[in-house]
Amino acid sequence: MVRGEIKAFDAFGSIAMKIGFVGLGVMGAPMAGHLAAAGHQVVVFNRGDAKSAAWTAVHGGLAAPSAADAAASRDLLILCVGADDDVRAVVGEALPALPDGAIIVDHTTTSAKVAREMAALAAASGRAFLDAPVSGGEAGAKSGKLSIMIGGDADAVARATPAIGAYAKAIRHMGGPGTGQLTKMVNQICIAGVVQGLAEAVAFAGKAGLDPALVYQAVSQGAAQSWQMDNRWATMARGEFDFGFAVDWMRKDLGLVLDESRRNGARLPATALIDQFYAELQNRGGGRWDTSSLIRLLRA
Repeated sequence: MVRGEIKAFDAFGSIAMKIGFVGLGVMGAPMAGHLAAAGHQVVVFNRGDAKSAAWTAVHGGLAAPSAADAAASRDLLILCVGADDDVRAVVGEALPALPDGAIIVDHTTTSAKVAREMAALAAASGRAFLDAPVSGGEAGAKSGKLSIMIGGDADAVARATPAIGAYAKAIRHMGGPGTGQLTKMVNQICIAGVVQGLAEAVAFAGKAGLDPALVYQAVSQGAAQSWQMDNRWATMARGEFDFGFAVDWMRKDLGLVLDESRRNGARLPATALIDQFYAELQNRGGGRWDTSSLIRLLRA
């Protein structure tokens, strides 16, 4: 299979797969829900029984008592957990329970290093591991319109596509193990820069005595337009940040970016500076504020 965008969701949509899903947070729960709605046989696992019980009450399916039980006899095991060590722990527990030829699809944002480690571990046991971080946030997960960037074996990507298509608007195979995570890092670099620029623009408009709603109407139809502008301009102007992608999560992601840049030699001066701005928000108790809360540092 040639690398690139995969669009043939409809051609595979009628095939029911046996899927284990680990991690029912704000992203994982709706993603697993789309799988169930598409007719796949879904078994879920989450640390702590409450989220699993709540999910099965709405979507049916089964709740497993462990990651290994969620993996048993499954075609796919899909992960949406926290960080590198969480992925290592789940894969270490679940891999022996997966049948030969099964695929692990990891939607967690991690380092490229751990993606390569897990891919090698899976391949050595006759399974496959795909690093498949997502972009689109909670809204994209709920609407089933995530953008997914995948690293790993091409045949495994093709086999996993029918399931992934249940909650994706775009899937792109980027290359070998780790390339999905590297692409997600590019995504986060772009977002950090755009959000900081947007924060400065909204703050400048306020200092200039402009009506923020009128400014948005004037600039959002031209080259300055972005998803962040369309979805965050008004809330930034109102000082509302109790939603969305948390500062804590962005700092985790930018930490991965900056660590990788030290290995590959990329110069990221603006990203490093914005990471420190987010650190200041954490120091002010804003770890769970939306990333657009950068504007608070400009209004201090």
